[in-house]
Amino acid sequence: PYFIAPIFSLILALLLWQLYPSLYSTSYFKWGILFFLCVSGLNVYGTLLAGWSSNSKYALLGSLRAIAQTISYEVSMALVLLFPLFLVGSFSFLEVGESQESIWLSFLMLPVSFIWFVTCVAETNRAPFDFAEGESELVSGFNIEYGSAGFALIFLAEYANILVMSLFSSILFFGGSYMFFFESDIMFMLKILFFAFLFIWVRGSYPRFR
Repeated sequence: PYFIAPIFSLILALLLWQLYPSLYSTSYFKWGILFFLCVSGLNVYGTLLAGWSSNSKYALLGSLRAIAQTISYEVSMALVLLFPLFLVGSFSFLEVGESQESIWLSFLMLPVSFIWFVTCVAETNRAPFDFAEGESELVSGFNIEYGSAGFALIFLAEYANILVMSLFSSILFFGGSYMFFFESDIMFMLKILFFAFLFIWVRGSYPRFR
């Protein structure tokens, strides 16, 4: 289990990217949002497996803290997703994006989109929600016993999750490839990069906000 845990976390992160081709195919996956919730809910098992199999009380405490945080913020994530689901009436990311051809959902529900971004920051263990890596009392959290390839795989999974959350954020609340009646893949990529920049900016700025 010690060696499987980082691989399992990375596989789950890459599994969500299987939804991306369905955004451009005619046989799109109409249960994409439900699939996203199911797969993202499995992330806690990779963290728990990494902390438990490390045979260290610091790693176990760090994994329990991470699981408690992840499960609690998944509740808010599911509740936030209800708003675009009820408004569009579909579980498909493609249909949610196409429904914003004229106006983005972020303009209709700005507080909800802000709550979604905060929830995404917490889900990806970024500051100021990096309780799972309390260096002062847990040394480095659930990944303290990992080095070399295992450590690299854990962080590859974390940054893959950041990119995929940026992808879904741009689709759910910022129109995906649509920009006020215009459709552009370049605009879609810029939105994803903008959200990824926000994740890194919050990590680099906290707690030094002015």
